[in-house]
Parts: sequence; structure tokens; C-alpha cells
Amino acid sequence: MATRLSACVLGLCVAALSAPHAAADEAFYQGKRLTLIVNFAAGGPTDIEGRLFAKHVVKHIAGHPAIVVQNMDGAGGMVGAGYLGEVAPKDGTTLGYFTGSAWRYANNPERFRVDFRSYEFVAYQPGTSVTYMRTDVPPGMHQATDIVRAKGVVAGGLGAENSKDLMLRLGLDMLRVPYKYVTSYRGSQAARLALQQNEINIYAESPPSYRAVVEPTLVKEGTAIGVWYDVDPELAPLHASRQVEGLSLLSFHELYKAIYGAMPSGRFWDAYRTVTAINTAMQRQIVLPPGAPPAALAALRAAVTRLNDDKEHAEEATRTIGYVPEWLAGHETNRALRTAITISPAMRAFLADYIKRATK
Repeated sequence: MATRLSACVLGLCVAALSAPHAAADEAFYQGKRLTLIVNFAAGGPTDIEGRLFAKHVVKHIAGHPAIVVQNMDGAGGMVGAGYLGEVAPKDGTTLGYFTGSAWRYANNPERFRVDFRSYEFVAYQPGTSVTYMRTDVPPGMHQATDIVRAKGVVAGGLGAENSKDLMLRLGLDMLRVPYKYVTSYRGSQAARLALQQNEINIYAESPPSYRAVVEPTLVKEGTAIGVWYDVDPELAPLHASRQVEGLSLLSFHELYKAIYGAMPSGRFWDAYRTVTAINTAMQRQIVLPPGAPPAALAALRAAVTRLNDDKEHAEEATRTIGYVPEWLAGHETNRALRTAITISPAMRAFLADYIKRATK
């Protein structure tokens, strides 16, 4: 199932990237103000990237509207995602900059009172997660493969249903590393502080915050070491190399093969690939509420397409988050996401049980 899903997502990503763009209504946003809802807390990676996006995309929206960023965190991003679908104006003046919502819908669509597939998807961006660990975990972490000898591992996370938490737990289970799981940190800043205070000793976060905060401080001073990054093997050529370039990290399957001499397999691997196929292929989404005007959707997609070629944006992104985001936007975008965020009932049942066991 995971292989078929990976191939589907990869094909849809390529189709979305190469699709022709609809012409934008030049007058739609004239004299209006846009509100960009970020579904995680201020100061975190989603917020930093969202504000960078807002600063530069407004230059490319016909009519040059003002834009205001509003953080609406809570419930692992569900508060902001729910607000956009249930409460926000449907006139094109409110859009979301979301992380993880595609995965949350795929895993548990009943949590969305408004079907996430009915939202209007402007664009999406591939992503990944970097797992890192304190070096003082007994008997000592000197290189990534030392993780299989680690004792007293305490994994931290944002919530049992969070895709990063799932990939971290599934990775540890596949590597056969015993661990304790501590969850419900409000964001990466809080979890990172917990790791610095040794409340937890392994955590995963996005490459921008790893590059900007973890590598130049915790890694450079010897407190932590990067262990792996998450990617489905079939999707690796699409995005992973750009985001982790220069970080000297192995992908999870490369780490597993280095330790055990073969590729991972089995139910945990199938589950890991299912999560990564959705989350890493469409980690960030720019979304309008259901029923938003087609002219708004066209104008924003055209702006995002132009943003991909914006040299000023590229320069600031390189300085701020360590790489240049590439957004996939086109007339196939809605179909791509709506098709990809469906997983089999059997896998959903397996993951539901896996999530439940995390809180026992």
C-alpha cells in the first residue's frame, strides 16, 4: 500500500509542478487585506517560514494587498486548520499556512468537522524531519549508528498523532531501541528546551530550525548529534537533497542498512512509509477555505509560482532557513492533495492502535 501511495504522490507532485497556471484576476485583491493563519506557535519553524512567505509573496499578488500573519496554534495544528474551514471568511481574504494538516486528515478525517478535502489548496511544499539526540545518552553517542546501543532513551514530541512523533517512534521501534515517550510539548522551542534540560534526549524537527538553531549550538558544542532524516525512498529525489544538503545526515533507511545490512521491512516500515509519503511530500500547505472564489485561488497560485523565481526571497530564505522552498502550484493541485490524503482502512486501524499504545 505504501509503495502505491508513494508512487501516486510522486506522480501527482510532478504533475502539479508541470501543470499550466490559470490566469489570475488582476483586480481581485486590489484594496483588500489578507490574513495568513499559521497553525503553530510564534517562533517555531512553521511561523518563521510562514512570515518569510508572507513578506515576499505579497509582492507577486496582483493588486498588492496588505497581509497580516496570525498565529492560531493548538491541538497539533488542528485549531488553525479547523478555524479556516469552519469560521474564517470564504471571500478569499483569509488563507492558511499549515504544517501537518494533510497527515492529520489522512490519519483521522473524522477530526475535521469540515472535510479537509473540500478546502481549496493553493500550493504545497515537500519537507522532511531531522532526528537528533543528546551525545551523553549512555554509553555515548559518537556517530549515528551508536543509537542501537543507547540506554535510557527518552523521546519527546508534540502529540501522539503528530507525524514527526510517529516517524520518530516507528524509527526507534524498527531499530529495536527501547525508549520512553514524552509528549504534548506545545512546539519545537519547548521540546528543544526540554532536550537541553535533559528531560528528553531525542527529538525531531524540520531542517530550517535544525540548521538555524540545533546545528550551530547543540551540535557544534557537542551536546547533540544528528541521527537521521525522514524520507520515503521513492520520494527522496523530489525534495530531500535540497533541505538536508550539507548536513552530513543519513536517511532513516540508509541508517538502518548501515546497522543491519539490509533495507527495513515489515509492518512498522509499511507504516513509516505511509506517514512519510504523505507528510514529506506535502508537509506545508497554503490553503483557502471551502468555497473561496476561483479568482482568489488563481491569483494566489500565480503569485506563488512567481515567488519560486524571486531572487530576493531565495537569498533571504537561504540566510534564514538554510534552503529555498519550492512550492508546487497549478490547476492539478486540488486533485493531487485530495487524492493523496487517503490511506487504507487497514493501515488507519494499525496506526490508531499504535497511537493509542503511545499514551499507555
